[in-house]
Amino acid sequence: MSAQANAPIIIKKVKKSGGDGHHGGAWKVAYADFVTAMMAFFMLMWLLNATTEKQRKGIADYFSPTIPVNRISGGGDGAFGGDSVFTEESLAQTGQGGMPSLAEDASSEAPDGGQGDGNDVDQAAEARALEEIEKALSGKTGESVVSDLLQRHVVTELTDEGLVVELFDLEGETLFDQGTAHPTEVMEQLVSMMARTFALVRNGVAVTGHTRAEPVVKVNSEVWELSSQRADEVRRMLEAGGLPPLRIQRVTGHADRKPAARNPMALRNNRIELILLRSRR
Repeated sequence: MSAQANAPIIIKKVKKSGGDGHHGGAWKVAYADFVTAMMAFFMLMWLLNATTEKQRKGIADYFSPTIPVNRISGGGDGAFGGDSVFTEESLAQTGQGGMPSLAEDASSEAPDGGQGDGNDVDQAAEARALEEIEKALSGKTGESVVSDLLQRHVVTELTDEGLVVELFDLEGETLFDQGTAHPTEVMEQLVSMMARTFALVRNGVAVTGHTRAEPVVKVNSEVWELSSQRADEVRRMLEAGGLPPLRIQRVTGHADRKPAARNPMALRNNRIELILLRSRR
């Protein structure tokens, strides 16, 4: 018993070896790249499922811009040749001063607002130009040429006839003095802005006046005269704003025959339609 108690205690240390040593953090970088790629993939799948065809086209155009250098400052081969409706405010000057005018001399234009018989109209370029103007007026690009207060009076729509821009009354904010063709300050600002924007293309312009129905049937209703007078007043304002007179193709009044609202007496039916006409095919 005493012999075992006095026996020395032997401790054996075993040195373990194995592995290939420290690898560093390279695997972390590879893993992070993999996770990022997977996140981008799932985001892409979500966007494809949650967006419309038009929205997907807009996203694709955003990530694949075409910006060749133009002869003058401000490059681009888009519908405006490097310029946009924001040129005067945000882009470099074109060397010609201020907002560029793409409208040719009226004497060189065809009666329908085209470029004459000698030049074929590039339908694709024309369609892109109308789309760009429509986006700028409606603020679809995130930046609008129309202020927030004026934006409430504007509705745009691309049709087979062309780009239709509706300017309409709001409660407490009318475009003309009641029962007259005298424009208010809001209307003057809207038409001035439209004249500058329409100067970026060569298309012909049509002006159409509409009024709401009167609550009381009159023997001599003035809605026809009023809608025509308002449309003609807008024509004069556009020309005063710099739009060449020969670009105006027609000025008409439809009275209360084509209401925009279900209620024919609604204030919304008091409106002016400005149409950038597509070139004659």
